[in-house]
Amino acid sequence: MSKVVIIKDESGRLRGLDEAGQRAYAKFKKMVLNLPIGQTLSFTYRMPRSLGHHRLFFAKLQSLLARTEAFSDLNHIRHWLTMGAGYADFVPGLDGKPNAIPQSLDFDSMDEATFSELHHNIDTFLWTTRAQETLWPQLDAEGRYRCVESLLNEFQ
Repeated sequence: MSKVVIIKDESGRLRGLDEAGQRAYAKFKKMVLNLPIGQTLSFTYRMPRSLGHHRLFFAKLQSLLARTEAFSDLNHIRHWLTMGAGYADFVPGLDGKPNAIPQSLDFDSMDEATFSELHHNIDTFLWTTRAQETLWPQLDAEGRYRCVESLLNEFQ
């Protein structure tokens, strides 16, 4: 698979990041411009992770950790939220029943688009009864709702 890294230069034009990148970008551009009518072309792209978004996400996790007694470790709450958001692989456990293994959030395995979707899905998961009862079992439904509302309002 070919890899092309492009940058917008000072004049506002797209170009390859370096000499090799410029050659690869020129080939890609030529292939797109010469694509016959009715022919398809498939490509993937990767949005680099935003360090600011990454920091915001982990600040939110820290704040949530401080608001609950259900978890005392940042990695544990992160894993639980990641699984709750549906970002998990299921493998058979020692008893044969499926166990959820949270997917990695590292920069190499998750680009910004996927990370943004995960962040959104975690926020959505926090509104579920299951999440709220786990995080604040001693509170009634209204109190749990206010906890989520307060947390998410803090990071808007």
